[in-house]
Amino acid sequence: MDNGNQGLKTPPIYIVSGGKGLAGDAIVQSVLIQFPNNKVPVIITPDILNQAKMDEVISKALATKGIIVHTMVDPEARKMLITSCVQSGVRHIDLAGELSDYLSNLLHTEPISQPGLYRLSNIAYFKRVEAIDFTLKVDDGQNPEKINQADIILTGVSRTGKTPLSVYLAMFGWKVANVPIVQGIQPPEELFKADPGRVFGLNISPVYLIAQRANRVKNLQMDEDADYINKRKVADELEYARRIFERGGFTEIQITNKPIESSANEILTILTGRFEQEKWKKED
Repeated sequence: MDNGNQGLKTPPIYIVSGGKGLAGDAIVQSVLIQFPNNKVPVIITPDILNQAKMDEVISKALATKGIIVHTMVDPEARKMLITSCVQSGVRHIDLAGELSDYLSNLLHTEPISQPGLYRLSNIAYFKRVEAIDFTLKVDDGQNPEKINQADIILTGVSRTGKTPLSVYLAMFGWKVANVPIVQGIQPPEELFKADPGRVFGLNISPVYLIAQRANRVKNLQMDEDADYINKRKVADELEYARRIFERGGFTEIQITNKPIESSANEILTILTGRFEQEKWKKED
């Protein structure tokens, strides 16, 4: 339906928070999903704790004709933001204030007004979400510049189960990068610049690998005479991978006939022995 606004950008929603804005974003997204194919930009502006930062986001909202949705739990900061929005003529929606005031009256106590408690109480969940997001972004050699941010790096030839193992580990909060090894193509230099103590080369028997690849050939209706499942070519690939592992000083993990859980436990056991527990994972 033509409403006369074609070509105009949809005004954004600015989520303003004294914390990271995740609670506000969750609420806004749960409403937006009820409007399929909407193109409303959502901009999270976290750590808004002083007047200068409030003025900055209010100026952006004015310039873009946007709206401010806020979850300010500190009463003074909330009052300051609301006053500034009113004075500037920026529409705002308070997601936390009214409920907080109601509970304060009901319970006859003041809120502790600490931003980020929602995130802290759900830290394990958010760590898993962040880890899965990271792992998918660097899957199969994508974004090699991010490799050094990974807690664990997996590498190996095609069909050694790098992606399933990466995602399994990510589900427990580990940021995992995986880098494919292709014979004749040098892996990215970032792989060799990473801490070798975090890099694991996945090794597999030629027979088992060919069986895995044969299933893929059948499912994708590929040429059964392809080098992909040629015994000599597969042996050459695995030898090339082993040379890469040796060059980088990577730890080899044998994954033949092993369930993902066993491979994951083996990797985590090795990491436990190499790093102090608080240093297992990279700093955010």
